[in-house]
Amino acid sequence: MTQRIPASGALDALRLALSAALALALAACGGGGGLPTESSGTATAAAASASSATTSLDGTAAAYIPTVAADAVVTPRASAQATTTLMAASDAARLAQQATFGPTEALISTIATQGASAWIAAQMTAAKSVYPALGTSAVDTNTNASATWCQTQVGYDAAANSTCWRDNMSVVPVGWQFYRQALAGEDQLRQRMALALSELLVVNNRQIEGTYAFRDYQQMFRDYAFGNYRDLLREVALSPVMGQFLNSVNNDKSDPNENFAREFLQLFTIGTCQLNHDGSLTGGTCQPNYDNAMVRNYAYALTGWTYPAGGANGWCKPLCNGWQNPRFLRGRMVAVDGHQDTTARTLLNGVQLPASRTAAQSLELVLDSVMNHKNMAPFIARRLIQAFVTSNPSPGYLAAVATAFESGSYAGFGSGTRGDLAATLAAVLLSTEARLDGYVWGDGYGRLREPVQLYTAVLRATEASTDAIWFNWTFGDGLGQDPFNAPSVFNFYAPDNALPGTSYVSPAFGIENASTTLSRIQFLWILNNPWITSGLRLDPSSGVSGSWGTYITMSKWLPLVTDPATLVDRFNLLTTSNQLTPTQRQAVIDAVSAWNSTNDPTNWQAHRVRTAAYLTFLSPQFSIVR
Repeated sequence: MTQRIPASGALDALRLALSAALALALAACGGGGGLPTESSGTATAAAASASSATTSLDGTAAAYIPTVAADAVVTPRASAQATTTLMAASDAARLAQQATFGPTEALISTIATQGASAWIAAQMTAAKSVYPALGTSAVDTNTNASATWCQTQVGYDAAANSTCWRDNMSVVPVGWQFYRQALAGEDQLRQRMALALSELLVVNNRQIEGTYAFRDYQQMFRDYAFGNYRDLLREVALSPVMGQFLNSVNNDKSDPNENFAREFLQLFTIGTCQLNHDGSLTGGTCQPNYDNAMVRNYAYALTGWTYPAGGANGWCKPLCNGWQNPRFLRGRMVAVDGHQDTTARTLLNGVQLPASRTAAQSLELVLDSVMNHKNMAPFIARRLIQAFVTSNPSPGYLAAVATAFESGSYAGFGSGTRGDLAATLAAVLLSTEARLDGYVWGDGYGRLREPVQLYTAVLRATEASTDAIWFNWTFGDGLGQDPFNAPSVFNFYAPDNALPGTSYVSPAFGIENASTTLSRIQFLWILNNPWITSGLRLDPSSGVSGSWGTYITMSKWLPLVTDPATLVDRFNLLTTSNQLTPTQRQAVIDAVSAWNSTNDPTNWQAHRVRTAAYLTFLSPQFSIVR
């Protein structure tokens, strides 16, 4: 139950002021750098003069933002640090905001001690988080043609069937485990990379059912997070989950479905328009990479694959249509070469499909054609930069990351093979535009913290324990993002989502509006307002076996309440990487100080902690990661 906590006049006024500031920031700042994107057709930004300055939120002049030329190789300043060199706490917290699910005080200390490059290297070799077994593959061995699998297990009771479907057919249990491991897992960078890849290579529960299959599909991104993009693409192309989702399974040479082929080119590899190495449009306008005839060639190239063995149903035994295995969503799809197209065809980059070929050979030629395409490196570079650092990277930043993808090497990271994701991610996080604090207050620099990362950052900063039930249901629905269940293959939002009235794109603003902005504020108020001494936040769910609710304890913060400035500074570091302006910081200190033993003899200490947490989380600098 939520307990209503009375607020002082100072807190009321500040809460309203910061709520308005947050709404304004979310509506107007864009969360991206002030440089043109591929859709703008501008190859490079105009050079700024050395006297140029930007303006921070409180109206004061910010640091000069250096312009990076489109062909510059951005120096990985942080990678040059020795492992014994201390980073500033604010710099360490900023890397944690970019590369993890949210800073903790222990994590900030670790990064500050190791340095950025050494910490990233340690993360890439950290023990991998693994999803537990979820659901059962038995859902795909139901031979009862007159009843669903759940009906065979629990009968026709509606409530029991609903729970059975949730636990065995839906992606919901995977979302619960995702949150639990995102909060507690030591392999934060791997899990963040897996989330970014899952939002690039999308499947959803609207078209696929099978909890065990969603578990395997999402684990795949953890397994390949620092591997090679070619290998990951192969696994995606052979995944029966993707096969069913985009209709590539059971595609016959006679008349193949084009769905997977089209999205493979448009969304997974090269995009629709020709790009320069720095991500700008070739010739300044959109020149198509392919036409529908080429999509058709790819569809033919990918024919002849059916489900893995292991499935059974009541309609076709043992095969469907003479060659197709019944649905089974574990493992790789299997080739039936007699149903692979055998007409000689031409793919992109002049890759030739010979008339005599197997389905496996055809797939490798498909991968050759896109991995060596000039668009691939800048296309993937932009997506990863947007996921970790800023929505609108400069041409030089994007080109440096694209070079790392092509060479497979960056600042000691990578195997030297084209498509190496470890090298690419190292370039994303170690390039000057990611690490140099002079960029922080640049025009629109940064990205909007998407809802999933909003929840995890709050819970990690406050060292919460949660079963994640509320975050997959009530809060996930309220902010338009329940994990791994985007409305379409285009994800929750488009990477080129334009921010009205600006020249920027801002992907996560695609699901941000007046309603979700208020929902963000409401979530923070719910989480912090009833922060009573017992620490119980959200009750366990009676409908989920083993649910324990969400808890936050106050014990570590209570000793600081006699020094409001220190208390606020601790939260400022965790929530904004020390980016509150002096004016904002003092206002929060004043609001915290307003609680005392005179106006609330019983709970003034708890009120001080709640106020410091709530107002720093509410700040625009928390919602916009810079």
